[in-house]
Amino acid sequence: MSGLIYHVFTSSALVSLGLYHLICTTKNHLRSPRDYFTKPYHPFTWHYQPITRHLQLYLIILCLLIAFAHQTSISFDSDPLVKGRSPVHHFTSLQSAGVVFLFLILSVALLISEITPYLPFPPDLFFGTASALFFLQYSVSSSSASLQISDLEAKCDSVSASISALSAALCIILACHPRLFVADVGLGASICLQGLWSLQTGLSLYVDAFIPDGCHKLLDVVSGVEGSTKCDLEDSKLRATAILDLVFVVYVLFVLLILIVTYAVTAKIVGVRRFGTYEALPTSSVSATDSNHIQMKAMTGTQA
Repeated sequence: MSGLIYHVFTSSALVSLGLYHLICTTKNHLRSPRDYFTKPYHPFTWHYQPITRHLQLYLIILCLLIAFAHQTSISFDSDPLVKGRSPVHHFTSLQSAGVVFLFLILSVALLISEITPYLPFPPDLFFGTASALFFLQYSVSSSSASLQISDLEAKCDSVSASISALSAALCIILACHPRLFVADVGLGASICLQGLWSLQTGLSLYVDAFIPDGCHKLLDVVSGVEGSTKCDLEDSKLRATAILDLVFVVYVLFVLLILIVTYAVTAKIVGVRRFGTYEALPTSSVSATDSNHIQMKAMTGTQA
């Protein structure tokens, strides 16, 4: 049960962060496309108290602390199926805890940079560092997928690694091209997708109703450590993998729908008209034509 609660908590935090990033990024771009510049985080502008203004960073740090404590604690869970040697999940959990701790350090450094003058942290350096951490997360998830005894958990870790690789690529693009709105929106969407997949991972591993046919949890393992979900036959394993691939495609479509709806609603609230920046072009061209026509008539009258 604790594993499912942790995945639900992780999913809620990531989806909320990604959605907030999408809304703020879209709003900033619609208000001033020419002056648009990507930001590491978006402060709450409705209140100018320091604590409230940096509330997002405080919440991120709190969530990372909880995630670090959880990953560290489960690394010491005993596996009753393994006797006389260290289970694999001890090392994979510690690796995950290390990655979370690095993200925690990055968030604290950004907070210090915002509230004090002692640690200037430019956006390109932040996104470059975040790209390195996402790539490290990709490496850890890929390694965990290759070492897992559980077939379902290996597949879930593999998909999570792919999403982390996408986030790493988008962060390095933003570090080099901070005005690229598409990459900034894509980063928010990838965070939402990671959150939704974390929820699916928890459901597939810890909820009997969501475990595919032919796969089951081992009764000897209560806490959900490695090897707790098995597929008896190869056909069952392939079918479960295909189901997870299909679910992932559905989540991608859902995130795309979220992106479109977010853009439409934000544009409606901001008050930007469709193609408003291009409607002035015909007027300017007509004015130029009228001006040339008037000048031609004046020159004709002078010659007469």
